[in-house]
Amino acid sequence: MLRRGLCTVNSMIKTSALNVFEKSCYHKIDFKINEDAPVKDAVTRFTAFNIGCLAVTDKNDKVVGVCSERDFISKVASCEKDMKEIKIKEICTYTPIIIAKKDDSLETCMNKMMFKDIRHLLVVDDKNEEFIGMISIKDLIKEIMKKNHDVVTRLSDFKIGKGAYFGSE
Repeated sequence: MLRRGLCTVNSMIKTSALNVFEKSCYHKIDFKINEDAPVKDAVTRFTAFNIGCLAVTDKNDKVVGVCSERDFISKVASCEKDMKEIKIKEICTYTPIIIAKKDDSLETCMNKMMFKDIRHLLVVDDKNEEFIGMISIKDLIKEIMKKNHDVVTRLSDFKIGKGAYFGSE
């Protein structure tokens, strides 16, 4: 019985960037914005969807950068520029963009974010190099907290005699 419980815990440890994206707020929205759009459009989407970053696309709809709330604050708001006049391409971060491959682990994604002091990663399908999503540090933290809660629940159940097989459904 304990063996089945440990298998469940081990499968949770192998959560990938793609799994995190599928639970992310970015999964249900269009997280891309054209580089020629006014910054006001990005701010409107940040607010409407409660997100902090968008993938920037060129005229061919190819992802070429990212635009974050941090970009807006440091390059528009702090300089008191008119966000209706400034284009995304004037404030966004272009290549090299730090990305997560869809099979990257939670730990790998967190290490990439911490190494570059960023809060968002674009998720790419490494087979065709297509961008399929975006994840935030908040998404990773939620997943880790869920994983930790599940482990504590299973260990507590085992301690009180429920065993790892049945759990606390």
